[in-house]
Amino acid sequence: MSKIEKTIQRQQQKIAEGQYYEAHQQLRVIASRYTKQSNWDAATDILFSGAQSLLQAGQGGSGGDLCIFLLDVFNKGEVKPDASSKGKLLNLLRAFPKDEPTRKKFINETIAWSSKFGEYPAGDPEIHHVAGTLYAEDLDPYDAERHLLLGTRDSPSTLATLEYAWYISDEPSTAPLYAARGILPYLLTGNLRAANKFRLLFTTQLSQKPNLGVQEVSTSSSDLRVYPSLPLLNFLELLLLAVERGEASLYRQLKSHYAAQLKETNWTEALDQIGEMYFGIKMPRQGNPMMDMLGNMFMGGGLGGGSAKKERKTVGAAAPQASGLD
Repeated sequence: MSKIEKTIQRQQQKIAEGQYYEAHQQLRVIASRYTKQSNWDAATDILFSGAQSLLQAGQGGSGGDLCIFLLDVFNKGEVKPDASSKGKLLNLLRAFPKDEPTRKKFINETIAWSSKFGEYPAGDPEIHHVAGTLYAEDLDPYDAERHLLLGTRDSPSTLATLEYAWYISDEPSTAPLYAARGILPYLLTGNLRAANKFRLLFTTQLSQKPNLGVQEVSTSSSDLRVYPSLPLLNFLELLLLAVERGEASLYRQLKSHYAAQLKETNWTEALDQIGEMYFGIKMPRQGNPMMDMLGNMFMGGGLGGGSAKKERKTVGAAAPQASGLD
């Protein structure tokens, strides 16, 4: 058995015996020694094992502190996000007690590390997906959205389930507002596939709602659901169709046809940006509407929806445009 393995085993025994403080302090001292020697592998093994054992023992504060220390080691050692490094961090993230305050800091610093040393400027999609899923399970919709919108191919499914569950506690007429919280941001991050997947999954759940009239309309190229009582949802469905076809004239017709309903939303800046991104329709230069819109949404405003929303603190700047996502 190596020296590292003996150290890990000894500290695990202390944790098993309930000597949490002593184990935590010794793990920090040992990891600091290896860090000063630039022995990143040894420091990583010590911190990962210790953090995992403490978190599993319900010691969120001590375990979280070692998680943050581990990220510091990854940054100093310029460790890249790969199956091994991400696997360790995601295992630790899943082990956090639900209400441990350190978890949000760990998530944010993990995203920052993956952005700095990985290939995705907005942070690694897999990390975003796991973080967003955990927030969704905690019924924390704003933080869940912030990460799921930059996640993996599985993220639209999680986001659709979240938005629908949020919607059904609101008025029936607000369905388009919740649909927009997935469709418009996905379009703004250049992820048309995710926008379509989200739309399909959200409306599939919506179609099962009693007393909501829906008509199936099929063309040679697509299938649409039409909701006579929800014109803005029809707008969103047709918007996706227009984006797929890249027809600026269709986009202009859509905005004109639904002008009265759109006045009741705060989607203007998002739609102007979509018009420029997908149809080449130049918009007035007044800052960065995508960033402003996403920023507002992530603070609980933006695209509307959620009459029962609780006030939340600002989570910082909006996420940058995703690169390399589906």
